[in-house]
Amino acid sequence: MVETAGKPSMEEYAVVLDFLPYGKSADVRRESVAQALGESHFTILELVPKPGAAMAVGERIYIGKGDREKVDHIKGRISYFELTGGAKSELERAIKGIIDARESDFVQFFNKSGPITIRLHQLELLPGVGKKHMLDIMRERERKPFESLKEVSERVKLLPDPRKLLYERVLEELKGGSKYYLLSRPPYHPRPY
Repeated sequence: MVETAGKPSMEEYAVVLDFLPYGKSADVRRESVAQALGESHFTILELVPKPGAAMAVGERIYIGKGDREKVDHIKGRISYFELTGGAKSELERAIKGIIDARESDFVQFFNKSGPITIRLHQLELLPGVGKKHMLDIMRERERKPFESLKEVSERVKLLPDPRKLLYERVLEELKGGSKYYLLSRPPYHPRPY
């Protein structure tokens, strides 16, 4: 997982993906609910707002252990496939916004990533990065550590946009089915009854 030095293991802030003031039609208990994406670990959550509180799509809200302004409680983790259509359409913007806000963490991923097995490197799990790009990145970071994602794309020739690579990897991890989780918390899988 990406270095989160000084970051708590629990999510502190989240980005609202969708707000359902009357709840989901399939829910037995009708209560307002919001679907959100955690900023530290890309955890997908359902939140119950405080009575009368409204949340805007794209809004950054506090969900930590302290006094929450808008959130009554966290209903729980949900999977990518439990997101509403509106939440799924907002997901790309939210992930890219988090990547931009935490750019230094992701630059450190390029600077410090290492092998997973004898034959597989963490960098190779980014879509579009093969052995040649991996070796180019490693060579460049040994010469001088990267200071920004823009610098990664400037110094490593023919590498696709690093932000896009990171976004695609996070989305792949959120959908589940991946053997390795580098950038996010492994997805929630509800237990079968």
